[in-house]
Amino acid sequence: MKFISRLVLCLTFAFSLAWTPGARGEGDESRGPLATTWEEAWDRMSPFSGPHASGGADPSTMAGKLMCGYQGWFFAEGDGSDNGWVHYGPGTFKPGTCTIDLWPDMLETSPGERYPTEFRNADGSPAMVFSSYNPRTVDRHFKWMAEFGIDGVFLQRFASETRQPKSFDARNAILDNVRIAANANGRTWAVMYDLSGLHEGEIESLVMKDWKCLIDRMEVTKDPAYQHQNSKPLVAIWGVGFNDSREYSLGECAALVDFLKNDPQYGGNAIMLGVPYYWREMKADAMPDPQLLDLVQQADIVSPWSVGRYHPPQFANKLEKVAKPDLAWCKEKNIAYMPVIFPGFRWNNMQKLRHELPGKEIPREKGGFFWRQGIALYQAGSEMLYVAMFDEMDEGTAIFKCSNEPPEGEFGAFEGLPSDHYLWLAGRLSAVLKRQIPPQESQPQR
Repeated sequence: MKFISRLVLCLTFAFSLAWTPGARGEGDESRGPLATTWEEAWDRMSPFSGPHASGGADPSTMAGKLMCGYQGWFFAEGDGSDNGWVHYGPGTFKPGTCTIDLWPDMLETSPGERYPTEFRNADGSPAMVFSSYNPRTVDRHFKWMAEFGIDGVFLQRFASETRQPKSFDARNAILDNVRIAANANGRTWAVMYDLSGLHEGEIESLVMKDWKCLIDRMEVTKDPAYQHQNSKPLVAIWGVGFNDSREYSLGECAALVDFLKNDPQYGGNAIMLGVPYYWREMKADAMPDPQLLDLVQQADIVSPWSVGRYHPPQFANKLEKVAKPDLAWCKEKNIAYMPVIFPGFRWNNMQKLRHELPGKEIPREKGGFFWRQGIALYQAGSEMLYVAMFDEMDEGTAIFKCSNEPPEGEFGAFEGLPSDHYLWLAGRLSAVLKRQIPPQESQPQR
């Protein structure tokens, strides 16, 4: 077994030497440190001009699509960004000070993708992690998507991070990596604005301004891999109508939807709204405001956030009481319904740093929970699925390759399953959505 692992590692390294990045230098050379001025950040923005692989996922429609959320927010010390540790820990990353609950499987990575940490493997060697700033790693992620049949991603664009040139440039760097990788591997992608953390008035001053910048300087919707719906470029807005004391209003969200749909220069887009799980009933995690339903009716797709809203034994009840009535409502209004499925949940390390007790873990059941959600929602009438998330190690919802042998510390593992198990399951669900294989209630065996 050890011989096979070493052989795979050697072959992976050999193939990695032939990797050709889209429009970004050679090998693992990064774009350099993040910008410190607006002028520098703006100058780095340009339209896509790299190679495009034809014959992959169809960017013209969301029908039959299985899409993942892609955070792209993991930065590592030494990755060339001069950004230090981001989302691995609160500025530092070491035993006792980390936020991730899953450890990435680094077996296939090339030497230039590995960044040493203060954590130690069982043999005493430094444990390695990746950086989303490295274009080679993002390309590898999209190769996995293509290999297993995952259609593409909604790239999380955190609007609060567009306030300063450095964090703005970080978001643009990840967007660059994603669009190059999506095109090279025949996948699709779309912008998803996460409104979390915005203050009153910032939807106009930050989000609308940012969209204008993406259109004027990067021409994102002209990208041949950019996802469309109803013959229009698709823009997702996440965080609409949540009852958790957000400073921006439903009125501001409505203005953003109107801007993205109807502005003569920057409009013409299809809209997907990421809303609370109980949006239709306007209770629990949703604002008790009828304006929320009015706003949802302006959307092309509605996607309720289910992560953390139920444990495995509760799912069947939620399907009958929440999801099926949601689907009926959307069908009546001619709005597409894109439910969120997730493999499980775990954020013990993050809770410890917040001085809160762990215990909010939602078990994965070796993929059984993930599969049951996808199949049941498909059989209920959903034509598309949103997987939360591809790379989210903080909340333990990642479906990409994670290690069963994490370094010493409080980390979860993949229950002894192959590291690609959830990628494979997602690919099977994608094939079901496309009616390439029949649905089956029990989790398939490889």
